[in-house]
Parts: sequence; C-alpha cells; structure tokens
Amino acid sequence: MPLANEIVLRPRFKFEIATNNQTLLESFENKKSIQTEFIVSRIDDHVFLKFPKKDQHFWSPQLHLEINEDGPDKAIVHGLFGPNPTVWTLFMFLHFITAALFFGFGIWAYTNYNLENSYSLQLCLSILMILIWFGLYFAGRIGRAKGKPEMYRLQTFMNTTLSSYR
Repeated sequence: MPLANEIVLRPRFKFEIATNNQTLLESFENKKSIQTEFIVSRIDDHVFLKFPKKDQHFWSPQLHLEINEDGPDKAIVHGLFGPNPTVWTLFMFLHFITAALFFGFGIWAYTNYNLENSYSLQLCLSILMILIWFGLYFAGRIGRAKGKPEMYRLQTFMNTTLSSYR
C-alpha cells in the first residue's frame, strides 16, 4: 500500500467495484460469523474491521470502510486506516493542548517584549512546545510503523472478502 504523502498518519484509499453496495455489505456480514481473526461491525453503509481485544496493543489499527452506492450495479469503497478512536482522540487532544500552549506562551513572550521585561522563560516554553509537538508527531509515526503489519492483515482480509466482486 504505497502512500502518496509520507506525512499522512491515517492512510486513506478509494476504489470502485462493479457490484451493488448492499451485496458488498452483506459479504462482510457473512464473514463476521465464519471467522474469528477480526471483529467486523457494520452500521448502515459503514464497516469497521478491528482486532479482538486479546490481540490489540496501544497502536493497533482498525479499518473503517464506507461502501456507497454509485449507480445500480456500482459501488465506491472509501477506506481509512487509523488507531482506536480513543487513542486518536487522546492524540489529537495532546496536539491541541500543545498548540494552544505554544500560542499562549508566544503571546506572553510578545507582551513581555513590548513591556521591555524579560521574556526568556516564555520563549523557552514556546520552544519546548515545538519540541513536544515534534515528539508527538514522531510518536505517531512510530505507532503507525508498529501497526503497519496489522494494517496489511486488515487490507488482506478486506481484499479477500471483496475478491469475488472485483
């Protein structure tokens, strides 16, 4: 699965299949009961593929598929690999807090500069926020690399399920 942009932490893909979307959704429903390697959940046109709790680690990915109808005998499959939504929410929260603190310390440093007070502490804290942001980014990259073999397993399961329709 080549990535067009190496900065992407949550890879996406999209392809068309010459089959009705309900047929594809039902094929995932059928796979749910005949295998135990993955947890298959379906809500409307969305299918979630993930690993059972006993096989998960902190960075375990899940695959979210949205299978939309695009005509009588044509469907479009949108896929998104990502970590557990709880992990992703925590990760984004930490990014938001880091950015907010960076701007807060920057404004504080600018105010002290204009008042001709010492602003070295605020400048150091702003630089620390930049370093924390890079740390979060590289933690995400490491997590994605750790989960990559599992991403391939999820993709193989999806391709196997959809292979008779391609």
